[in-house]
Order: sequence, then C-alpha cells, then structure tokens
Amino acid sequence: MRVRGVPKEKLSGISGEDWVDRTRRPYVVGDTAWVPVIFGKPFDRELFAQPAYTGRGFYLIGDIAVVHGTRPTDEDILRIVRLKNPRGVIWREALDDITRTPRTEVVWGECGETRHRESGYTYILDPSKVMFSQGNRSEKSRIAQQIRKGGRPERVADMFAGIGYFTIPMAGAGAVVHVMEINPVACGYLQRNVALNHLLNRITVSQGDCRDLLDGIYDRIVMGHFDAIDMLPSALLHVRPGSILHLHAIEIPIDRVQATVEGAGFSCGIQVHKVKKYRPHAWHVVHDITIL
Repeated sequence: MRVRGVPKEKLSGISGEDWVDRTRRPYVVGDTAWVPVIFGKPFDRELFAQPAYTGRGFYLIGDIAVVHGTRPTDEDILRIVRLKNPRGVIWREALDDITRTPRTEVVWGECGETRHRESGYTYILDPSKVMFSQGNRSEKSRIAQQIRKGGRPERVADMFAGIGYFTIPMAGAGAVVHVMEINPVACGYLQRNVALNHLLNRITVSQGDCRDLLDGIYDRIVMGHFDAIDMLPSALLHVRPGSILHLHAIEIPIDRVQATVEGAGFSCGIQVHKVKKYRPHAWHVVHDITIL
C-alpha cells in the first residue's frame, strides 16, 4: 500500500485531497498518520501487509484497548500497542456487585475519558470506571430493530441502563425510553450521552434501584443484567398483554422464567437468543418474553 505521512493532528483536514484513497484506512504510528494514496499520485513509502494478528484477544473503546481474563503479559501488551497504537491498555479483571463497577488496572499508557463510536452513536465514558460491553453489539442492534415504526411510540423501560448502550439505539429508532441506573458514575455518563446524541426529548433518566423507579405500564422492558431474573417479579407489575421483556441471563432454565411469569398471573411465549459465549459450557442468553 502506497502512503504519505502527515502529522496526526492534521488528519481530519486532508480527507478531501485528490490524492487520498478513501477506500483504505490511515495507519497511525506515534504522531504520524500514514495515509493511503490512490494510484498515480506521489507517495512517500510503500507499506506491506502485516501478518495476521495472533496475539491476546482485546477490544477498543474509543482509543483505549481493554483486555479481559488473566493479566496480560508484556508481550501481549506490546503486540496490542504495535497493532492499534492505543492511548492506553487496561486489564479488566472483574465487575463488582450489582453496580457493575469494573476492577481494572492500567497496564500501559494512560486511561481516562474517551469517545467511542458504535452504530452511528457516540458515547463518552472512562472504561476504567464504568462497563461497556463490545460483545453485545449485535444484541443492541437486534432490539433497536424491533422498535415499532409509525403510530404511537413504544414506551420502553431500560432497567439497567449503564451509559446508554441499549437506551440510545432504541430512542434513536423512535421509542420513548425511561432509563434507570443505580451506579451514579454510569448515570452521569448516561445523562451526558443522551444529550450528546440529541435524544433529550425521548429519554428520561432516573438514578437509583430500578425496582423502586418503574412507573406505569411499558410496551417493552430491557433487563440487561445477569441477576435480572431476581427483578422479574417487579418488572411484571408493569406489563400488560402484548408487552415484551428482554431478560438477560447465563443460561437459566426456561421453566424458571415461565413459572415466574405465570406466578404473576400471566401466560407468555418465550424465545431464547444466544448473545455470546460467556465461559466454557455457558452462554450469555436473552429470553424474549411476550406477555399473552
């Protein structure tokens, strides 16, 4: 690939130049962005394809690389830095209690607030302080695509909203969303992200325990927490025939879900969707519960 080197801070200003190959992404090393050049235009050097990455699994949140599982080795970190040139690399060891506060360590560079783009929306967060799951991207899109188009807007509850990764796509799809978050740090980012994505007229934010904040009847309730089955009786006080609940879990028996719904005086239909492998022999799943 033929490239020209430009200072990284000038990258946004050269996108309209006639020599830029807009079908390829620039490659940033340090303070220099190596920008692909279309055939026939002058170039500074030729870059050859890098071998396939075979290192430790990670994902990027904005310009921060996040590693799960065991602590990464120096070699793991070096490979990630060479591949993506992040501002920092953090190791997320675990999530603490119901607030889903991450237990993290900055293992290279620095961490702090970053802007993350996903599916056309922008999120501000500090991944060392709040959770953001990259692995749920297809599930976020799936739920947003189910929002009713036309007619009366759906009234939706997001009981464990975090920084808004389910909320904002649903509101963008036309829903009116009541969002609840118990973690005050995540709730602060949630409020900023609602404003940042120009959705203040569609989203109402409440901070506290979702069981105390549910209000009225909802067309749809998103329960994106692995302990959500324990909150299902509270959610069922706010549904009617036709309401849909999306209950996240680590492979709980469908009979338990069915019994809880029937115990609240409803019948239901349940479909189970796999989101991602959580650990060996265990899946993160979503139970789509339609109240009949």
